[in-house]
Amino acid sequence: MGLRLSLLGTTRQRRLAPGLESLGLGSVWDLLTWYPRRYLDREKVTTISELVAGRESMILVTVSSVRSVPGMKGRKARVEVKVLDAEGVSLQCVFFNQTWRERQLRAGTDMTISGKMEFFRRQRQMVNPVVDLVGRSQASIPIYPQSARSGLTSEDFALMVDEALRRCSTRGIADPVPRQTLDRLSLCSRWDAFVNIHTSHDVQERERARKRLVFDELLRMQLALAVRREEARSLGSVQHSIPKGLLVQFRVSLPFEFTKAQEKATGEILGDMARNEPMQRLLHGEVGSGKTVVALAAMLVAAGGGHQAALMAPTEVLAEQHFANLTDLLSGGLARGFGGGAQAAGGRGLQTARWGVNLDLLTGRSRPEARRRVISGLASGEVDMVVGTHALIAEGVEFRSLGLAVIDEQHRFGVEQRAALRSKSASGAPPDVLVMTATPIPRTTAMTVYGDLDVSRLDEMPKGRPGVTTKAIWTLNEVGEVWEHLRREVEAGRQAYVVCPVISESDTLETAAAEKVHAALEGDQLSGLRLGLLHGRVRAAERERVMREFREGRLAVMVATTMIEVGVDVPNATVMVILGADRFGIAQLHQLRGRVGRGDHRGCCYLVSGDPVTGLGLGLVPLDSSTGNPRIEALVQHSDGFELAEIDLELRGEGTLMSERQTGSSDLRLASLRRDFEWVKHARDVAQDLVRNGPLPDALRDELDACVSAGEAEFLEKA
Repeated sequence: MGLRLSLLGTTRQRRLAPGLESLGLGSVWDLLTWYPRRYLDREKVTTISELVAGRESMILVTVSSVRSVPGMKGRKARVEVKVLDAEGVSLQCVFFNQTWRERQLRAGTDMTISGKMEFFRRQRQMVNPVVDLVGRSQASIPIYPQSARSGLTSEDFALMVDEALRRCSTRGIADPVPRQTLDRLSLCSRWDAFVNIHTSHDVQERERARKRLVFDELLRMQLALAVRREEARSLGSVQHSIPKGLLVQFRVSLPFEFTKAQEKATGEILGDMARNEPMQRLLHGEVGSGKTVVALAAMLVAAGGGHQAALMAPTEVLAEQHFANLTDLLSGGLARGFGGGAQAAGGRGLQTARWGVNLDLLTGRSRPEARRRVISGLASGEVDMVVGTHALIAEGVEFRSLGLAVIDEQHRFGVEQRAALRSKSASGAPPDVLVMTATPIPRTTAMTVYGDLDVSRLDEMPKGRPGVTTKAIWTLNEVGEVWEHLRREVEAGRQAYVVCPVISESDTLETAAAEKVHAALEGDQLSGLRLGLLHGRVRAAERERVMREFREGRLAVMVATTMIEVGVDVPNATVMVILGADRFGIAQLHQLRGRVGRGDHRGCCYLVSGDPVTGLGLGLVPLDSSTGNPRIEALVQHSDGFELAEIDLELRGEGTLMSERQTGSSDLRLASLRRDFEWVKHARDVAQDLVRNGPLPDALRDELDACVSAGEAEFLEKA
């Protein structure tokens, strides 16, 4: 698998080597797994006469003539290339500032061109089309992924692949998947898969090849997760006794009944905690679906058995909100609003004889004396349950016996930060880990990225929630109606949020935008109303004051950045106005929308699209109503977060699974989590069976070591 590329004559090899290196292709294996992204059938290609002006198309053509035109009087130099299709119809390709095209595109060269055809002086023309040189021999032409910097064409790749397969034909290619597994799943051999994916002209043969190679990619990922999971199980863990009486009393003390989804999730979590192996479970669901009370039940079990439980949140706002809610739940009520803020700021823990636990808070802004007391209490075991931020994993913080680590909004933490909390127990036994997120996760993603986690899903909302109406705002007239509705809600005694848009990745620019919007609204559209301002640069004391006034109803409108995305719970708020909504992702918009409609009145969320820099006095030039945005349209049409998660996956792509990058091109070269859900399940089942019935066959272990680096496997396991 590590054979170096030495497939072509020396002169050609020297020419191709830099391009191969730029694409990260350094071995025969790399080359054979550089799969075609599509195929072009010479007999079924679009002809020039069939092209539609303004529509993106790809056609197969032959170069007829090439002419270079130098730039004069400020004009760009250009290369004009006349091309013909199989019917003899011509089209002009114009390349600006690409003088090297004259050397590349000689008369008689076959190539595909991709771009938009337009008419110029009654002649068909493409400007700066994407060019891919192809050979003449094949009836079906494989088109390979490439980049401009590599300088490699599909013809180059086809020649190299042919040579690699020819040289491998005598010795064969290792196929480590057990024969019985391939037969059971009706999969072809790896050799047939490589040959057919690259060279076959038969669509069905290529699809059979694709299935086998998709399975291989997914199996390697699932094996990496299964091996790590099995290693963790072998370490043992804290084995909790489940005090039935305590849980019954706790449930009776609550002012609401569990949903069926909460019942099911709690049972799954407590079942894991009773076993002598570390729990690794993901709990995900909608904003307001009741994850916190499920986590608290598990925390009470850990504390009731003489161990400790920690809940780590990504922000101080969210940590303080959790502390307030847990305090109220343990007191027999449910926190409404940002309750407990003063207590949280002072760092005074909750001691309750009723449950026999001591709950405390530790964040970066805990006062020095409170910080010392909490750290001492964690080390001695006096503090049974703690809520905190990154401060929980700071140097010097140790637990006497950490039995349960709950990590909220887990995607907001770095991999190492999440792992650090698990290593904080002086007892040496790995704690059970429960990760929570209010972002519903697509099933395919949960089975791959979270393949080593058991998944509990809260897909049922508590009874009585009034819900939220979502409206897209595209024109200036509609914006005026938004402010009128907001005023009517405030006059009726309710409150509202105005969220300022994301501007690049700059906290400074977002702060400036929030201040500008606050000033503009206060002086015009919302004049006479009491407005608060909240952004990342507001000092802690000022932030607490603003939140307290908003919670108590003394502020009518909160103008804020996305720091209110999680952790701010004011049931009296019924209006959410999101400015520059087209700059947000689906998950973030859904999270923000979940801040309203949490009380007795139905909420309304306005998604205002536009440029957040100029115009309208508050930085908005809304888009024309004919300009759609699929993310915004999805939010308007759907309220179910799980359904939106699937749509989001479809729109954004899968992102990378083996590293920190979250969106963009996938590091799966062929498999698609969306299209290949069936094979995700097959690969997971096979991987778990192979690991449980271990040891792995040597060939499969060697392939796993070669294809999934230690760093990638560690990332998957920690994530």
